[in-house]
Amino acid sequence: MEIQKKILVLCGGKFAFPTLQLLAFEKFMCGIGIGNASETIIDALERESEENHIGFKSFPDKNSVAEMRLWIDQIQPDYIFCISFPFLLPESVLSYGAERFINFHPGPLPQYRGAMPIFEVLKNQETETAICTHFMNSEFDRGNIIFNDPVPIETGDTYGKLTVKLSSRMAQVALNMANMLQFASSIPNQPQDESLSYYYEKPALSDTYINWNRMSAEEIMALINACNPWNAGADATLQGEQVKIIIASLLDEPHDDMPGTIVSVNDRIQIACADNQQIAVDVLTTDSGIMTALQYKILYPEKTGIFN
Repeated sequence: MEIQKKILVLCGGKFAFPTLQLLAFEKFMCGIGIGNASETIIDALERESEENHIGFKSFPDKNSVAEMRLWIDQIQPDYIFCISFPFLLPESVLSYGAERFINFHPGPLPQYRGAMPIFEVLKNQETETAICTHFMNSEFDRGNIIFNDPVPIETGDTYGKLTVKLSSRMAQVALNMANMLQFASSIPNQPQDESLSYYYEKPALSDTYINWNRMSAEEIMALINACNPWNAGADATLQGEQVKIIIASLLDEPHDDMPGTIVSVNDRIQIACADNQQIAVDVLTTDSGIMTALQYKILYPEKTGIFN
């Protein structure tokens, strides 16, 4: 009987937990490396690793990755899976073996390179995303593609909902990859099409800010969903006060107001958008805390006017 392949998983936090659990249950996993995680996550994974006799190592910063090769040499995995590991692996680590390092990117490649493809696909109003499995090299998200596994984006998906969906799907994709490696003598792959490539930097305030004069109601809704919960909502300004809009919906009611005008405040805050449509805000964050639109009306009865 052929000996089962051993897989070491490098990850960045909770997003990889379903994958870790499934690969451990199927007896594939021989080690876990965690990068730049909280003490709570590190402690939990270290305890689980000890109980299951799995190698464990924390990599708290970029400099600590220099210690990785020695650790890998000690464990001797057949393959290394990466799931949201935050640091680029140098050639000194990748030289452990060609086509032994496989990354699972939570977005389609090469169109959505970068650290936060979940935010970008939602902001760009895509109807589908993917988990891209690819070989790794010394550049982020540029190795040869093994396959893109499509994942539909449903109406109303937020960053949180889509993250949970992708995390769950990631576990099955990683298990399928592990089973493929168990029996395949070679892994079909192809170079990425650079004519389709785009790299997204980590979102800045300008990326999460609502521009009422330029953005349509659907674009604003897409941004709000893309910012919930990781940015605690989409950023905006109300009469000089910084706010974040957390939950809202499209309102099929035209208006004659300037974009950004508060049309009415009842149980919802209705705001005019640039395309003659409105959004209805249900939950937002102000300097006074998180509140519903009704609570906002009671707390700020005098506040009407324009979001800037």
